[in-house]
This record gives sequence, structure tokens and C-alpha cells, in this order.
Amino acid sequence: MAADKAEGGLVFHPMDQFIIKPLFGDGAIGMFTITNITLWLFLAVVATVLLMVFGTSKRAIVPSRSQSIAELAYGFIYKMVEDVTGKDAVKYFPYIFTLFIFILMANFLALLPMSYSPTSMIAVTAVLGFGVFIVVTILGFVINGASFLSLFWVSSAPLALRPILAIIEIISYFVRPVSHSIRLAGNIMAGHAVLKVFAGFAAITAVAPLAIFGIVAIYALEVLVAFIQAYVFTILTCVYLKDALHPHH
Repeated sequence: MAADKAEGGLVFHPMDQFIIKPLFGDGAIGMFTITNITLWLFLAVVATVLLMVFGTSKRAIVPSRSQSIAELAYGFIYKMVEDVTGKDAVKYFPYIFTLFIFILMANFLALLPMSYSPTSMIAVTAVLGFGVFIVVTILGFVINGASFLSLFWVSSAPLALRPILAIIEIISYFVRPVSHSIRLAGNIMAGHAVLKVFAGFAAITAVAPLAIFGIVAIYALEVLVAFIQAYVFTILTCVYLKDALHPHH
């Protein structure tokens, strides 16, 4: 994004926060280079393990805060899977729940000062989105065989329209992983860019109070967005899984 001019020649670049940099040294980034995105992905995994493994290890009758959060998240996603996908999909709950907690932790950690947002990078969200797409597609064929293709054939529509609708269904099916990944990355990136813009304006004396108020308001919104985007990614995964398990229109 182009730099904006501020008082006294101050210039700020909202998109610089998304630059991937080597964690050690300033050399070129290779396949095995440890970068800032590597660090924050690792921290998201660590946070997930701390909450779901160590936070619930005591299994106390009167739960601790971490155990309460873990149990609430568990029950919330379990009910989502059961309601959206059906009781026969509960066996896939661990995969769906892991996706939700990992994305949620990555989103929340990215709200810390001087942090990096891995879910703002399409390279990360594309792996998650295409991973869901591949798993669901393979599962659909394994469970249903060739009848999985009935997902694209709208038998309730007039016969003359079915071929046209089939083409539309096929296109929309293959667009799923793209929209799945871009939605998450786009929303997280946009929010962090707006925060950076307001932070830049906070250095201008004339508008500093308004800019600070904007930062607080946007930050509060971003906390909500961090949860909502993890929720949307998860519920769409449930919808796609439902199509794989029950492809018939």
C-alpha cells in the first residue's frame, strides 16, 4: 500500500508489517529458512497444546480458567459439527476442532504488540483451505464412490436446466478452497492494515486523540473478528464435510 504523508514529513507503510523476514540474519529466504512467520506459527501450535493438553490435564471437578475455556470451546465446536454435519460426522470432530483452535490462537496471538499474523498470509490459509478441500473430496469418493458426483447433479431441477446447473455446481465446488482461504487471509490482513494506519495518524498531534480512539475501537473489533473468522472457517468446513457425507440433492 502506498505510504501516507503525515505531519513533519512522517511517512508510514501499513503493509510493511506483513513482510516475511529471516529470524536469524539478513540472508535470502530459502525452503528451510526460519522466518518470523515460522516463529508465530510455532507459537500458535504451542498455545494450542498449552490450552488443550496442559490446561485440561488436571480434569478438576471445579475447573480452572484454562480448563473452562477449553471445555467451552470443545462443547461449542462439538455442537456445531453435530448440528451442521450430522451425528455421523462426529468421528471427524478432532480434525475440525484442531483447525478451529489453531486458527483462533494464531489470530489472537497476532493481536499482541510487535507480533506477526500468519493467518494474514495466503500461503498459510491456502494450505488450510486446500487441505480441507482435498480431505473432503477424498472422503466423499471413499464413502460414496461414484455416487459422490451426484453432488453436482440437481435432480430436483427441471431436466433441461440440470446440465447448466451441473456446470455451475462444479465451478462453485472448485472455487471453494480459494474463497475459503482468501476470506480468512483478507479479513485478517485488512484489520491489521487499518490498525497500522490509525497508529500512524496517532503521531500527528492534531488528530492524535481521534486516532487513539480509532485504534481502541478497531482493536476491539479485531478481537471479535479473530474469533468470527475462525468460526466461519470451521463452519464452512462442516458444510463441505456434510456435502461429502451426504452428496445427494
